Amino acid sequence: MKKQIVSEFRNPFRPGAGHQPPYLAGRTYEISEFQNLLGQDIVSSNMVITGLRGVGKTVLLESLRPLAKQKNWLWVGTDCSESVSVDEQTMAVRILTDIALITSGIKIKETVLRGLGFNSDNSKKTEFMDFDFLAKQYSSIPGLPSDKLKTILLFVWKHISTQEGLQGIVFAYDEAQTLSDHAEDKQYPLALLLDLFQFLQKNSVRFLLVLTGLPMLLSRLIETRTYTERMFRVLVLEQLSKSECRDAILKPIEDTNCPVKFDTHSVDTIASLSGGYPYFIQFICREVYDVFAQQLASKQKLFVPVDAIIQKLDNDFFAGRWSRATDREKELLTIIAQNNLQDFGIMQVVELSQQSRYKAFSKSQLSQMLKRLIASGLVYKNRRGAYSFAVPLLEQYINRTQKFTEV
Repeated sequence: MKKQIVSEFRNPFRPGAGHQPPYLAGRTYEISEFQNLLGQDIVSSNMVITGLRGVGKTVLLESLRPLAKQKNWLWVGTDCSESVSVDEQTMAVRILTDIALITSGIKIKETVLRGLGFNSDNSKKTEFMDFDFLAKQYSSIPGLPSDKLKTILLFVWKHISTQEGLQGIVFAYDEAQTLSDHAEDKQYPLALLLDLFQFLQKNSVRFLLVLTGLPMLLSRLIETRTYTERMFRVLVLEQLSKSECRDAILKPIEDTNCPVKFDTHSVDTIASLSGGYPYFIQFICREVYDVFAQQLASKQKLFVPVDAIIQKLDNDFFAGRWSRATDREKELLTIIAQNNLQDFGIMQVVELSQQSRYKAFSKSQLSQMLKRLIASGLVYKNRRGAYSFAVPLLEQYINRTQKFTEV
């Protein structure tokens, strides 16, 4: 009977990229800050959510969507990729595609089109404000892509803002650290995005921009436009506190029908292994839950198989990322990990490499390697001019791997 109950109750923990956890622990402050931005009389502050992999950026972003809808804000957006910012035209298509999702059901009358100065050939019949319509009008407007977008979005807002109770539109873009300008090709898609929202907000258009991404996102925004420091409210997500870890672990199994329970020792073990990172909490809890369910069914004593869980985490989360690095880059990362550096400068690593068992690095070599490691998402440059690991607990994985290799 007990075995049947255990097998029928579904494991509530859901690790995965952006998967909503059964209980969102912490993040009360961040949610409050977002709600404050929704309450702006004139939209002048936007939001950047940044942090390491596994800290819950995507989960938090998705948690903000229903809050925006409750306050009568519409929501558009997507996951970014390098292809979004290939050039300014691609960025323009991305924005038109997103806005069309909420305007495609709106009818546009002939008199409205002519009154706003759009091509009269396109104004002979009633049309819907779908993507084809927006793209056609975009093409007919003279000027640069930024000029065209400004005209189109002013038109969209003038028309859509008449909806009763509508407060504005949130444009939410995840993985925004992939956005960049390309000066060598004279293409500035990220600058276009920032200039566009600054212009619209100055003209009382209630569009709110929310970007999430790895820590290099903030420096990339500032390098693109220095005024972004005044344009965004920056939230850096950190690990959960002890009490928040406890809630993330215990709340999902508080259901009275849940046959698996974690005692204090199990909770402390899970929290310690996770380092307070929400993704790792979900991953470890899922494994512990399944193990406990099997142990209960077999009437065994409950225990957390720490070594087995760490090995599975290494294989599922770290190994793929580690494989992106070349052998020489792995030597560099190993030097950093073995010296337990939370952040590091180029000259510091040069000196440490001279004392290591590896061939010493030159300053120019390190500069080039760090650029590649940033591009592969293993390292980021923080605002203090130093570098840090972009993957949480990566130094522990490296030290475990090297210890095994040396043996």
